[in-house]
Amino acid sequence: MRKSRLSQHKQNKLIELFVAGVTARTAAELVNVNKTTAAYYFHCLRFLIYQNSPHLEMFDGEIEADESYFGGTRKGKRGRGAVGKTAVFGLLKRNGKVYTVAVPNTQSATLLPIIREQVKPDSIVYTDFYRSYDVLDVSEFNHFRINHSTHFAEKQNHINGIENFWNQAKRHLRKFNGIPKAHFELYLKECEWRFNHSNLKSQISFLKQLVKESLV
Repeated sequence: MRKSRLSQHKQNKLIELFVAGVTARTAAELVNVNKTTAAYYFHCLRFLIYQNSPHLEMFDGEIEADESYFGGTRKGKRGRGAVGKTAVFGLLKRNGKVYTVAVPNTQSATLLPIIREQVKPDSIVYTDFYRSYDVLDVSEFNHFRINHSTHFAEKQNHINGIENFWNQAKRHLRKFNGIPKAHFELYLKECEWRFNHSNLKSQISFLKQLVKESLV
């Protein structure tokens, strides 16, 4: 982030509004800056978050794995195989953090290496009955599946946590009325960051520190 001509007060207000989930257009009106300036500042904040997304320690214990599809409302097929949508794979450690990554497809050959990179062997991995997860039955993980055609949870056997994250992320992104595909991963990591660091005061402090360090 280059040195901004905005006053420190206005920068701080923009950071607070960004954390609050306000759109750049609304933030521009509230802070009395040009909407292009606010949009650029918000873009820089997302880029700083993306650059500083930590490579999380490998997950262990109970892990939920699932894939989801992001994109505007389109006619035709929804969900798996929907045309024009961006596929995202996610892992969530129960009572812990989430890890997400945009993927070219949701085949076993794509998903299994990600699981092996992020999850320790002998961990319990919960999935639905999607065929790409069949390979986990003969892997180094303990694999449990929930059949969503009959029920969504069976005691500990569920993927409600990661599905809750997908809902939160899509609800946040919906307010932008479309996201440039080239910037999608910035928005995705923003959603991941918001979930993993839910304390708003900490988010504000973190972003102020990132901006300060980027100007050194």
